[in-house]
Amino acid sequence: MIFAWDFKDNLLIPLGKLGGFFMLLLGIIWVLYAVYETKRRKSFKKRKTETWDFDITKFLKGLTYIGFIVGLLCIISGVSGLMFDIPPSVAYADGRNLFTSILLIVFGILTFVKPANDLPLASIVGMLAATLVVVLLALLIPQTVVDLIAVFINPKILLAIIFIIIFALIALTAKFYTAGFMAVSKAISWPPLAVIFALFCLVQGFLLVVIGVSISGPF
Repeated sequence: MIFAWDFKDNLLIPLGKLGGFFMLLLGIIWVLYAVYETKRRKSFKKRKTETWDFDITKFLKGLTYIGFIVGLLCIISGVSGLMFDIPPSVAYADGRNLFTSILLIVFGILTFVKPANDLPLASIVGMLAATLVVVLLALLIPQTVVDLIAVFINPKILLAIIFIIIFALIALTAKFYTAGFMAVSKAISWPPLAVIFALFCLVQGFLLVVIGVSISGPF
């Protein structure tokens, strides 16, 4: 039964234990952001770029999805570490590391918000929400109901229709509330700032996973 699935034991605690790994992953993501923004602006130091003045490539779409997912997982990992006093790695033996948990939450939020400068955020929100709903429907609807629906319409076509409807509704609604996210996203898209984020995350992640210490010491 899906409702018997324990979120704490099966999701929150395991993610909390991967705090150091997620710091390394954040570093890698921000290195990619720095490289991409430098190529896009044709300059490492240039602060401004025209809005939507580039092609939305498959690489950009993939990086956008990855950024959202990594950001969300980092937030969950940081919150779990705080809530359940979980060390961020096997090598780290001093219990939870408050500094790492805070970094995971803050950088997780920034990583989640960053793609707003790459694609219209309203479209992204609509796409993610529609994807989530379709996945949940596919997982939760009993097979007997699927067989019944199949009598009238192909279930795959029905899911596609649901996806399109939800995407359109949420995208139209969300576009009125994205100005703040866009401002933050543009501020953190500057390549030198992305490099600083990346190096800091990589160093902290390496110390946690390999050596078992934190830049902040026991805190």
